[in-house]
Amino acid sequence: MTKENLSIFHFAIIFILILEIRIQLPEESEVLVDRSKTGLTHVPKDLSLETTILDLSQNSISELQTSDILSLSKLRVFIISHNRIQYLDVSVFKFNQELEYLDLSHNKLEKISCHPMLNLKHLDLSFNAFDALPICQEFGSMFQLEFLGLSATQLQKSSVLPIAHLHIGKVLLVLGDSYGEREDPESLQDLNTQSLHIVYPPGKEFHFMLDVSVSTAVNLELSNIRCVLDANGCHHFQNVLLKLQKNSKLSNLTLNNIETTWNSFITTLQFVWHTSIEYFSISSVKLQGQLDFRDFDYSDTSLKALSLHQVVSEVFSFPQSYIYKIFSNMNIQYLTVSATHMVHMVCPSQISPFLYLDFSNNALTDMVFKNCANLANLNTLSLQMNQLKELVNVIHMTREMQSLQQLDVSQNTLRYDENEGSCTWTGSLLSLNLSSNILTDSVFRYLPPRIKVLDLRNNRIRSIPKDVAHLEALQELNVASNSLAHLPGCGSFSSLSILIIDYNSISNPSADFFQSCQKIRSLKAGNNPFQCTCELRDFIQSLGQVSSDVVESWPDSYECEYPESYKGTLLKDFRVSELSCNTALLIVTIGVTGLALALTMTGLCVYFDLPWYLRMLCQWTQTRRRARNVPLEELQRTLQFHAFISYSGHDSAWVKNELLPNVEKEGIKICLHERNFVPGKSIMENIINCIEKSYKSIFVLSPNFVQSEWCHYELYFAHHNLFHEGSDNLILILLDSIPQYSIPSSYHKLKALMAQRTYLEWPKEKSKHGLFWANLRASINIKLMEKAEEISYTQI
Repeated sequence: MTKENLSIFHFAIIFILILEIRIQLPEESEVLVDRSKTGLTHVPKDLSLETTILDLSQNSISELQTSDILSLSKLRVFIISHNRIQYLDVSVFKFNQELEYLDLSHNKLEKISCHPMLNLKHLDLSFNAFDALPICQEFGSMFQLEFLGLSATQLQKSSVLPIAHLHIGKVLLVLGDSYGEREDPESLQDLNTQSLHIVYPPGKEFHFMLDVSVSTAVNLELSNIRCVLDANGCHHFQNVLLKLQKNSKLSNLTLNNIETTWNSFITTLQFVWHTSIEYFSISSVKLQGQLDFRDFDYSDTSLKALSLHQVVSEVFSFPQSYIYKIFSNMNIQYLTVSATHMVHMVCPSQISPFLYLDFSNNALTDMVFKNCANLANLNTLSLQMNQLKELVNVIHMTREMQSLQQLDVSQNTLRYDENEGSCTWTGSLLSLNLSSNILTDSVFRYLPPRIKVLDLRNNRIRSIPKDVAHLEALQELNVASNSLAHLPGCGSFSSLSILIIDYNSISNPSADFFQSCQKIRSLKAGNNPFQCTCELRDFIQSLGQVSSDVVESWPDSYECEYPESYKGTLLKDFRVSELSCNTALLIVTIGVTGLALALTMTGLCVYFDLPWYLRMLCQWTQTRRRARNVPLEELQRTLQFHAFISYSGHDSAWVKNELLPNVEKEGIKICLHERNFVPGKSIMENIINCIEKSYKSIFVLSPNFVQSEWCHYELYFAHHNLFHEGSDNLILILLDSIPQYSIPSSYHKLKALMAQRTYLEWPKEKSKHGLFWANLRASINIKLMEKAEEISYTQI
């Protein structure tokens, strides 16, 4: 194993252990301070007194002092790996009584001074520059210690004695580059641990004789094994494996970063085959040399599982069929061969005990496992990340596997051609992973009849056919990352309880989904382009009626995509009124509102006498239209009277006996409707003509006047006199006082005129009558032609 790989491995262990400690800590009491990779040369002074986890890894800190962490009384996890510390006095932690996890790996430590640390559970001193094992007498009091990381260039049996009575969960021992010059093969025999991981010096031929068969070890891991140039190196390593037979408790063996020959590799497998080991894992293997043909002895083994990962052969020509035969005929239950560039695998020569086969991340094609009836006991098969192309061939391949329940053929380039006809899957298949292929809608028509778990994510599926009639057992369906436009119902999937359909093209999911899928207990439909309209409102309401545990990633993954005004809005925040979505309610509302408005307008029209104004507007418009066709000079010549008199019939006696005799003097001409209206014309037209032929309009106001409709007409048209528009052509005579309350609402113009204009009030004293008539005559006594000239000049 290279230093880089060891670093990755080491960080993975640290990360997992930190997570375990963080899980044990109450959320409210945890304070994490991460100052890693910040270029620190000393422990910062501004740390919070509440800090429980402190990460100072990958800096340039060269020493630790008591004052640096004295105030951190609550510190439980302290990571200061990958720094430059050369010496450590463990007593600097004497005030940190809560400390449980201490990582000092990957420093330059050569020596430490010890101090009791009773609560420590994890101590890592690996990958340092110690000559002898850094084990002090004080370590013997660490009864809670679960992990111990050490490093040394020489081992002595006496060095382990201080901790021989401890039951340590895992020990990591990193041997320095000069290890092996003075080696005590029995130095680890007193070690009491359940898991032992030994990292040999990288790049060195294996000449080590260290006995790693620790009697208490159940798990053993060996890293950096190289035996290529010297045959004795492989011999030494085989001797190490032979000694493992002394430990009957050992059941798990892991070998990392191996560089050896093909013959030595097969020999290693054969050695392990006859030990007590049940689980054997090999990773990062580089093989050289030729392979000699020899029979592999499968008898008398305890092995249950073999895992090979990342195997590279530097020999281009070797007997592949021999290798395939060795693996296919292994009498074990679990076999994993991944990332080995394997191009083929043959069937076992007899009924195989295989329950689990994993050939993922290889180069297998559709030709693998043809007519393979001897895998009758196989329960799980993984062919993920290979070069499979035709789903039909996969169906034929697995048809004879009568016990197969789980099949993973994801991340291939599988397609299904409907023209090839129907195919029959093995009837035992319950879980099928077809994700990350190029399958289309047609795949639903040719699926295993008893399938319970189906993964079709990341394919080219646009819709789920409605006539799928043979998937009643399906419980979990994953169709994420396809092009589905609709949320499927459960008509064809009566047992469906889990549906994953996120990252599709669903814009308007049906509100009837939960009614159709009564057994659904988990729905993941986020990250779709939801169109926030009335149709979606019902679906959102249906989501609110189910338990929050049913809809996964709600509400953060459910956002509006359309329309633009709602883009980015969470569905839970989308609001649209009932009125805008219910057509019947909208029609009723519009009808009721329209009726109410009509009734209101009718009431207002009656109250403000709108029909009268409309009639006036009509007459006024007609008169204006006629006036446009008459030249200005002709209009000026038609001015025939000094004044037009408007009065109520009830006031006619005053007009005839008082007004006319006193005003029609000195040549003043008065227009009176009784003598000047033209027979044959309408009353309206006569009123308008008389007003336009008169210089002024005189209105005799009295309580009788405001009760006359014709007086109202005359006042209206006089106020809108076309020829005199903008001039002061109205004269108001108040004959009798008029109370404001007695003036009808339709006479609002009269109210305005009386409020804005000065009017002549008829005096009751006779002595004032002469002055009244003189003022009235003066206001209208002009030469008519002179006025015509004045008007003509103004228009120009």
